[in-house]
Amino acid sequence: MQTKMEASFGSTFPAVPQVAKAETNYKQHRRTPSSSSTLTYSARDDDDGMVITTPSFFKTHTFCRRCALTSEKCPVDNSKLTVVVNNIAVAEQIGELFIHCKYGCRPATSGKPGAFEVDPLGCPFTIKLITRKDHEVSCDYRPVRCPNNPNCPPLLTMNLEAHLKECEHIKCPHSKYGCTFIGNQDTYETHLEVCKFEGLKEFLQQTDDRFHEMQVTLAQKDQDISFLRSMLGKLSEKLDQLEKNLELKFDVLDENQSKLSEDLMEFRRDASMLNDELSHINARLNMGILGSYDPQQIFKCKGTFVGHQGPVWCLCVYSTGDLLFSGSSDKSIKVWDTCTTYKCQKTLEGHDGIVLALCIQGNKLYSGSADCTIIVWDIQTLQKVNTIRAHDNPVCTLVSSHNMLFSGSLKAIKVWDIVGTELKLKKELTGLNHWVRALVASQNHLYSGSYQTIKVRSSVYSIAVTNHHIVCGTYENLIHVWDIESKEQVRTLTGHVGTVYALAVISTPDQTKVFSASYDRSLRVWSMDNMICTQTLLRHQGSVTALAVSRGRLFSGAVDSTVKVWTC
Repeated sequence: MQTKMEASFGSTFPAVPQVAKAETNYKQHRRTPSSSSTLTYSARDDDDGMVITTPSFFKTHTFCRRCALTSEKCPVDNSKLTVVVNNIAVAEQIGELFIHCKYGCRPATSGKPGAFEVDPLGCPFTIKLITRKDHEVSCDYRPVRCPNNPNCPPLLTMNLEAHLKECEHIKCPHSKYGCTFIGNQDTYETHLEVCKFEGLKEFLQQTDDRFHEMQVTLAQKDQDISFLRSMLGKLSEKLDQLEKNLELKFDVLDENQSKLSEDLMEFRRDASMLNDELSHINARLNMGILGSYDPQQIFKCKGTFVGHQGPVWCLCVYSTGDLLFSGSSDKSIKVWDTCTTYKCQKTLEGHDGIVLALCIQGNKLYSGSADCTIIVWDIQTLQKVNTIRAHDNPVCTLVSSHNMLFSGSLKAIKVWDIVGTELKLKKELTGLNHWVRALVASQNHLYSGSYQTIKVRSSVYSIAVTNHHIVCGTYENLIHVWDIESKEQVRTLTGHVGTVYALAVISTPDQTKVFSASYDRSLRVWSMDNMICTQTLLRHQGSVTALAVSRGRLFSGAVDSTVKVWTC
């Protein structure tokens, strides 16, 4: 009996036969003697894809030839199945239908294609469609082959264990390595005790594992080679394209070169006209036609000292001998001749850390370092004469005045009496809240720069004192100016776009200039008469960290490991 029901999306399905409630409570049923009936399907059944058993008892036992519920491909034409709309209700009802285990069926003796009949010697169970796979995997009537010899007669799963006990074709597990033993279970166990390969099984297993790894690696290398070959082909194509583009660009370049030559000639003519006009204006100025004229001093880079292997952090000038001292991250101090040879005279080595500060008092050079020490050097002999453990933290800055040396470190300033080559601790100034990075001694005052000091709510990195002003550079890219008498802030100079690491002053009877060095790789020249920047110097390839002045010359040290000389 077959009927059809309409699905929600318009397709037709075989009707789900009504099943007694008592029967649906069991996962599988044993067949009765009447189970030998033939299972057939008509042409109409083939179209619908559902075969129903002919006996009335088996009207709930179906065999689906085109079931999309449990297979990804159609068993008829092997085409891929695609779910258009999931009809969950129908799928669940079909899954509850009982079918014969395939190992309990055989082709019908009638010879009709697609007809099956119950095999009385096969699996006696009928199972729910939804549990078919699980049952058939573990079915005792599933045909299997002897794992020892494919020539052994076909077996059922239920008979495999008994067969293995009697099988005369059991091979040694080391047969792949050359062992020729073949026997039954009794002789197999005896053989293992004397097999020469048994004692080497761990080594052989390790060898197999290593061989497998090598095969995997070789396969990976083959894939890499294939990928590289494909990339090489693409690169060759890209190279050909680039060559074509390059030829086109050369053609364009040739066309533009003539135009640039013409523009350059025109520019030179314009420059010549401007020079003539400037000469005429200067002549008029010198004659007083346009009033008095004080030409602005322009600083230019006159040379570069190269030799350090790390950033230059401090500079100091010994004016008597025209010597420049530079301290660096390479833990050394270099002595430069700034008068005659303009070369490095000597390299002073003694510190175990970055040289952060330099100071001269009399004929002695004092150097402070990240190794927390101060070293005293004799300038005449350029030899180390003493080492003092000065602070518990790096010595950031040094300054001297009135035969005293002042050293700045973390939250502390120490005052030392200079006695020959010795430093005698006189006093320690505490109460500071951060690193003391800047110290300046002027007349009877000591000016220190730290965090939020000198009424600046930022970190002070540099200080300079002129005849009329106190100037400090900060982490916030600013330069603050105070009146030295009233101690009132009079101006904030802007222009740098990085921390102002160093300040220096050149004073003449006519004017005072302040030089600033910054993280932004530039130096700026400031006129203190009108508080404006008159020049920006750009030659360093790294942050400018140190300044020193001597006889109208400016020296700058930077992170690019060089020291540059600037003059008007």
